[in-house]
Amino acid sequence: MEYAVEIGGLKVANCLYKLVQDEIAPGTGVDSDDFWSELGKIVRDLGEKNGTLLEKRDVLQRQIDEWHLARRGQPIEMNEYKDFLSEIDYLLPEGEGFRVTTENVDPEISTIAGPQLVVPVDNARYALNAANARWGSLYDALYGTDVISEEDGAEKRLTYNPIRGALVIAETSAFLDETIALENGTYSEVTRFEVNRGQLIVWLGKDRKVGLADPNKFAGFTKNGDELNSILLRNNGLHIEILLDPQSPVGKTHPAGIKDILLEAAVTTIQDCEDSVAAVDAFDKARVYSNWTGIMKGTLEASLVKGGESIIRRLNPDKTFLTPEGAILTLPGRSLLLIRNVGMHMYTDAVVTSDGDEIPEAFLDAMVTSLAAMHDLKGIGKYTNSRAGSIYIVKPKFHGRDEVESTVELFQRTEDALGLERNTIKIGVMDEERRTTVNLKEILRVAKERVVFINTGFLDRTGDEIHTSMELGPVLPKMEIKNQPWMNAYEDWNVDIGIETGLVGKAQIGKGMWAMPDLMRDMCETKISHPLAGASTAWVPSPTAAVLHAIHYHKVSVVKRQSDLASRGRANLNQILTPPILDRELSASEIQQELNNNAQGILGYVVRWVDQGIGCSKVPDIHEVALMEDRATLRISSQHIANWLHHQIVTKEQVVETFKHMAEVVDEQNAADENYRNMAPEFDESIAFQAALDLVFDGRVVSNGYTEPVLHRRRRQVKAASGIGAASSQPE
Repeated sequence: MEYAVEIGGLKVANCLYKLVQDEIAPGTGVDSDDFWSELGKIVRDLGEKNGTLLEKRDVLQRQIDEWHLARRGQPIEMNEYKDFLSEIDYLLPEGEGFRVTTENVDPEISTIAGPQLVVPVDNARYALNAANARWGSLYDALYGTDVISEEDGAEKRLTYNPIRGALVIAETSAFLDETIALENGTYSEVTRFEVNRGQLIVWLGKDRKVGLADPNKFAGFTKNGDELNSILLRNNGLHIEILLDPQSPVGKTHPAGIKDILLEAAVTTIQDCEDSVAAVDAFDKARVYSNWTGIMKGTLEASLVKGGESIIRRLNPDKTFLTPEGAILTLPGRSLLLIRNVGMHMYTDAVVTSDGDEIPEAFLDAMVTSLAAMHDLKGIGKYTNSRAGSIYIVKPKFHGRDEVESTVELFQRTEDALGLERNTIKIGVMDEERRTTVNLKEILRVAKERVVFINTGFLDRTGDEIHTSMELGPVLPKMEIKNQPWMNAYEDWNVDIGIETGLVGKAQIGKGMWAMPDLMRDMCETKISHPLAGASTAWVPSPTAAVLHAIHYHKVSVVKRQSDLASRGRANLNQILTPPILDRELSASEIQQELNNNAQGILGYVVRWVDQGIGCSKVPDIHEVALMEDRATLRISSQHIANWLHHQIVTKEQVVETFKHMAEVVDEQNAADENYRNMAPEFDESIAFQAALDLVFDGRVVSNGYTEPVLHRRRRQVKAASGIGAASSQPE
């Protein structure tokens, strides 16, 4: 690593120093060298505490391992278990009730319920697509996915299929009938729209005129002269725009000239520096920070070829309407953006101390991403992100109250270093580790002035569940773990604590990702469970999925659901603490099938991460179903095999042979990728294959079962062998 300067007790990589000096700091009022000096003070003052908290994780795990070893094969007596967890400071005593007091929160977080995207910020095209996914075409989302059946002549074709189009229009009309009902009649009968004296008039057939059943759902319109261009409707806080153009190819086929229906979709987006990103050195971090800065400035662009035409993608402008009273109404054209920093267990050599010691990467993330966001706060960017004047940082992989408290202190120090008012930096708490779940109320207490987001992430949460109970016994097959009572209790507990501590109206209560981006019919049938569970947001894998998931928030009033759930009482802590230990004999075929599935998933993800630097991708599973994979899914699968290996459900030889066989499967699945490097048959020469084995064979001893140590080491090995430095190998 080339270090440009030594300043403030730090050595800063040349590419990062230049990025801050030339691109990020100018315009913020923060001097570049002062920035690094302030970071140096934070590292000196808080670095030791960060290390101590990480050591506590390992100490607690050793104590739990010893307790489990003494009781292996015995049923857990829950009161004894809770007493033990309390004695070792794993389960904290609960204090009196309180309410969060977070202020200056944008409505997209505080009061508007809707879908949330998570996107790797190191990929400019993906980052822009997600930021622009605030509005999306319902027609396109239905036409292009399996929500609409392809039977009876309705198949998708290279050219427009009017039979399929008619089904899309019928489905959309039914959606409008359910959510924005007319006084009488249906949208399938609509022949014309009018706005007269602030009232929306809807013509049915030639001579019937009706209004909306609830006239307050008419929010605005646009027009060109006397011709209406669009009608804006509002339901449950979300907007629907009916686009009118009788001359367009689709509009010609509709009696009222409707050419499309746009839904307000991805209300918020998490631009991710963490699990979906493969950033292993200063060059990678510079790309991450540069893209985030470009978004905050409104200058980020990405070029692509679509339909044989070269396109430059930029951030969308805001949308302007006339209200029924004739005033100007401006609505955001982009998602409200949050930025996910790395967890506190990550260290980086992009910046080191004068002695050459790596610094906590979370410290660097907090300072650089907040500095970049100052372009937004100061209004010097092309567009506005936070109208409330806040920076929203989502923090992953917390283990308990003390770690959240230390991050609150980090944010205070960051605000002081950058000259920001106290509590400008808000915190999103990801409830994805067991010790955070069981202490969630006390965690929110120490973050009550900043918290804007809690969510459940069953992927990482399951990985931590396996690792925590590693010594107790073999765990159930992976899909059965998800169906155990602890999972529903965990999901409900998160909502219950959020409502109890006053997050409603101030913060998001979220749910996890739909991992099958091609199975949208299944998503539409099942993901309505998230708003019904009281979640004001839930993760989706694509802008198209955001449009379809938005339908659920029109059908379910989250505000009403949260009000109804407030009186149900908390979920059962005993269930949350009950480990998913195997309770029966497994057949040889069951064991091999589970091993095959885990090995194939690990290899399919790791080979792209390690060889190509792709941190999140759509990976076909063993049944050729495409799954959105990131480090969380990898953590589950690797921990699962490590657990079965430790308890002799499988052997090391069986694991290696299975991985070799599955490597051949994965190679075949990636045969069309010109950048792909086969793992078979030269397994010893494939760094990616060796990384996959490392994840399993080191899985029991690595802290908390995290995958980053192996992935980062092996990715850097590939980069060194390939001479990859400042130029990233990740495709845009």
